[in-house]
Amino acid sequence: MTKELKQEYTLRITQANKTQLITILYEMALLYIDEAKESMEAGNRTDFKNAIRRIQGCMCELMDSLHLEYEVAQNLLQLYLYVNREVAKAALHNDAENLEHARLVLEKLAAAYKQIESQDLSDPVMGNTQAVYAGLTYGKDTLTENAADPAANRGFCV
Repeated sequence: MTKELKQEYTLRITQANKTQLITILYEMALLYIDEAKESMEAGNRTDFKNAIRRIQGCMCELMDSLHLEYEVAQNLLQLYLYVNREVAKAALHNDAENLEHARLVLEKLAAAYKQIESQDLSDPVMGNTQAVYAGLTYGKDTLTENAADPAANRGFCV
Protein backbone atom coordinates (compact mmCIF):
# COMPACT_ATOMS: atom_id res chain seq x y z
CA MET A 1 0.00 0.00 0.00
CA THR A 2 1.40 3.37 -0.97
CA LYS A 3 1.98 6.16 1.50
CA GLU A 4 -0.84 8.18 -0.06
CA LEU A 5 -3.31 5.30 0.30
CA LYS A 6 -2.30 4.83 3.93
CA GLN A 7 -2.98 8.51 4.58
CA GLU A 8 -6.32 8.29 2.78
CA TYR A 9 -7.42 5.24 4.75
CA THR A 10 -6.25 6.82 8.01
CA LEU A 11 -8.36 9.90 7.31
CA ARG A 12 -11.38 7.81 6.32
CA ILE A 13 -11.07 5.64 9.44
CA THR A 14 -11.02 8.67 11.76
CA GLN A 15 -14.27 9.95 10.23
CA ALA A 16 -16.11 6.63 9.73
CA ASN A 17 -19.11 5.18 11.51
CA LYS A 18 -19.40 1.47 12.31
CA THR A 19 -20.70 0.42 8.90
CA GLN A 20 -18.11 2.48 7.06
CA LEU A 21 -15.34 0.86 9.12
CA ILE A 22 -16.48 -2.57 7.93
CA THR A 23 -16.55 -1.34 4.32
CA ILE A 24 -13.02 0.04 4.72
CA LEU A 25 -11.81 -3.33 6.02
CA TYR A 26 -13.30 -5.06 2.96
CA GLU A 27 -11.62 -2.53 0.66
CA MET A 28 -8.28 -3.00 2.39
CA ALA A 29 -8.53 -6.80 2.19
CA LEU A 30 -9.29 -6.56 -1.54
CA LEU A 31 -6.34 -4.22 -2.01
CA TYR A 32 -4.06 -6.67 -0.20
CA ILE A 33 -5.35 -9.51 -2.40
CA ASP A 34 -4.26 -7.47 -5.42
CA GLU A 35 -0.87 -6.89 -3.83
CA ALA A 36 -0.50 -10.61 -3.07
CA LYS A 37 -1.29 -11.54 -6.68
CA GLU A 38 1.16 -8.95 -8.02
CA SER A 39 3.88 -10.19 -5.68
CA MET A 40 3.18 -13.80 -6.65
CA GLU A 41 3.44 -12.97 -10.35
CA ALA A 42 6.67 -11.03 -9.74
CA GLY A 43 8.08 -13.94 -7.74
CA ASN A 44 8.58 -11.78 -4.65
CA ARG A 45 7.86 -14.28 -1.87
CA THR A 46 8.50 -11.82 0.99
CA ASP A 47 5.96 -9.26 -0.24
CA PHE A 48 3.53 -12.09 -0.99
CA LYS A 49 3.74 -13.36 2.60
CA ASN A 50 3.33 -9.82 3.94
CA ALA A 51 0.22 -9.28 1.83
CA ILE A 52 -1.22 -12.61 2.99
CA ARG A 53 -0.57 -11.63 6.61
CA ARG A 54 -2.36 -8.32 6.05
CA ILE A 55 -5.37 -10.02 4.46
CA GLN A 56 -5.59 -12.33 7.44
CA GLY A 57 -5.31 -9.33 9.76
CA CYS A 58 -8.29 -7.70 8.04
CA MET A 59 -10.24 -10.94 8.35
CA CYS A 60 -9.43 -11.18 12.07
CA GLU A 61 -10.70 -7.64 12.58
CA LEU A 62 -13.89 -8.48 10.70
CA MET A 63 -14.40 -11.62 12.81
CA ASP A 64 -13.74 -9.68 16.01
CA SER A 65 -16.40 -7.12 15.06
CA LEU A 66 -19.19 -9.71 14.89
CA HIS A 67 -21.93 -9.90 17.50
CA LEU A 68 -22.35 -13.66 17.50
CA GLU A 69 -25.69 -13.60 19.32
CA TYR A 70 -27.32 -12.81 15.95
CA GLU A 71 -27.85 -15.45 13.27
CA VAL A 72 -26.56 -13.22 10.48
CA ALA A 73 -23.28 -12.85 12.39
CA GLN A 74 -22.95 -16.64 12.50
CA ASN A 75 -23.35 -16.73 8.71
CA LEU A 76 -20.80 -13.94 8.24
CA LEU A 77 -18.37 -15.80 10.49
CA GLN A 78 -18.60 -18.85 8.23
CA LEU A 79 -17.88 -16.67 5.18
CA TYR A 80 -14.91 -15.03 6.92
CA LEU A 81 -13.54 -18.43 7.93
CA TYR A 82 -13.90 -19.61 4.31
CA VAL A 83 -11.98 -16.55 3.07
CA ASN A 84 -9.29 -17.18 5.68
CA ARG A 85 -8.96 -20.82 4.54
CA GLU A 86 -8.70 -19.79 0.90
CA VAL A 87 -6.01 -17.24 1.71
CA ALA A 88 -4.11 -19.83 3.73
CA LYS A 89 -4.35 -22.30 0.82
CA ALA A 90 -3.05 -19.61 -1.54
CA ALA A 91 -0.07 -19.06 0.76
CA LEU A 92 0.57 -22.78 1.12
CA HIS A 93 0.22 -23.76 -2.54
CA ASN A 94 1.29 -20.43 -4.05
CA ASP A 95 -1.96 -20.45 -6.05
CA ALA A 96 -3.76 -17.32 -7.28
CA GLU A 97 -7.01 -19.26 -7.84
CA ASN A 98 -7.60 -19.44 -4.09
CA LEU A 99 -7.12 -15.68 -3.86
CA GLU A 100 -9.79 -15.27 -6.53
CA HIS A 101 -12.22 -17.36 -4.47
CA ALA A 102 -11.59 -15.06 -1.52
CA ARG A 103 -11.95 -11.99 -3.74
CA LEU A 104 -15.38 -13.07 -5.01
CA VAL A 105 -16.77 -13.42 -1.49
CA LEU A 106 -15.27 -10.15 -0.28
CA GLU A 107 -16.47 -8.20 -3.32
CA LYS A 108 -20.06 -9.33 -2.76
CA LEU A 109 -19.91 -8.51 0.94
CA ALA A 110 -18.34 -5.12 0.21
CA ALA A 111 -21.11 -4.29 -2.27
CA ALA A 112 -23.76 -5.26 0.27
CA TYR A 113 -22.18 -3.14 2.99
CA LYS A 114 -21.89 -0.20 0.57
CA GLN A 115 -25.68 -0.27 0.24
CA ILE A 116 -26.13 -0.49 4.01
CA GLU A 117 -23.65 2.36 4.46
CA SER A 118 -26.01 4.88 2.86
CA GLN A 119 -28.70 3.98 5.42
CA ASP A 120 -26.44 4.23 8.48
CA LEU A 121 -26.58 7.84 9.64
CA SER A 122 -24.81 7.26 12.95
CA ASP A 123 -21.95 9.43 14.16
CA PRO A 124 -18.29 8.52 13.59
CA VAL A 125 -16.91 5.93 15.98
CA MET A 126 -13.85 8.02 16.79
CA GLY A 127 -14.61 11.20 18.63
CA ASN A 128 -12.35 14.14 19.30
CA THR A 129 -10.44 13.89 15.99
CA GLN A 130 -9.09 16.74 13.93
CA ALA A 131 -11.17 18.03 11.07
CA VAL A 132 -9.12 18.03 7.87
CA TYR A 133 -9.94 20.20 4.88
CA ALA A 134 -8.38 19.48 1.50
CA GLY A 135 -8.47 21.57 -1.63
CA LEU A 136 -6.49 23.29 -4.34
CA THR A 137 -4.62 26.36 -3.18
CA TYR A 138 -2.82 29.14 -4.99
CA GLY A 139 0.05 26.78 -5.82
CA LYS A 140 -0.11 25.30 -9.28
CA ASP A 141 -1.86 21.89 -9.20
CA THR A 142 -1.01 21.21 -5.56
CA LEU A 143 -3.36 19.73 -3.03
CA THR A 144 -2.99 21.05 0.47
CA GLU A 145 -4.57 19.58 3.57
CA ASN A 146 -5.15 21.86 6.52
CA ALA A 147 -6.08 20.73 10.01
CA ALA A 148 -8.76 22.83 11.70
CA ASP A 149 -7.64 24.12 15.08
CA PRO A 150 -4.37 22.14 15.27
CA ALA A 151 -3.70 23.44 18.78
CA ALA A 152 -6.86 21.86 20.18
CA ASN A 153 -6.40 19.19 22.83
CA ARG A 154 -7.30 15.83 21.31
CA GLY A 155 -6.34 13.87 24.41
CA PHE A 156 -8.34 12.88 27.44
CA CYS A 157 -10.59 15.49 28.97
CA VAL A 158 -10.54 15.69 32.74
